[in-house]
Amino acid sequence: MTTASPTTISTASESATAAATASAPVANARALGLAHYAARAVLEHVLARHGMTFQRQIALRAAVTAETPQTRDELVAQVRNSLKADPAAVHATVDELLTGHLLVEDGARLRATDAGRELLAAVQAETAPVSDHIWGAIPAGDLAAAGRVLALVTERADAELAALTA
Repeated sequence: MTTASPTTISTASESATAAATASAPVANARALGLAHYAARAVLEHVLARHGMTFQRQIALRAAVTAETPQTRDELVAQVRNSLKADPAAVHATVDELLTGHLLVEDGARLRATDAGRELLAAVQAETAPVSDHIWGAIPAGDLAAAGRVLALVTERADAELAALTA
């Protein structure tokens, strides 16, 4: 039986990485969209088991993670900014969360209920191992570079959208 030396394994790994990098697709709008929809489909699969939608989860997360309870208008604006969604649709989503007892009105403010926080925690617990499979083996430097590129793309796309809707 022949065994590979650590040097041979390292060289083979480096060659495979170099080959993958040389043939890697260029980052563009299509690649970004495909990655987004692939990851979102995984999340939506988990959300469906809990009777949730993507937009409800985004709104609930915004309410749960807010430093202080937000007004309806503040929550709607935050979700709208994240999803670029129609304000009427976001208001309907907030209504669904209120009707489902995942959010509650506290005077002029909205806050997550225990049931809302528990649901979000359950979804996060289910998606954590899947997220680790998807993201876990990506080198930190690659993630940092991707983060910088995505932040720039978001900034530019937000500016273009603002110009189009002004």
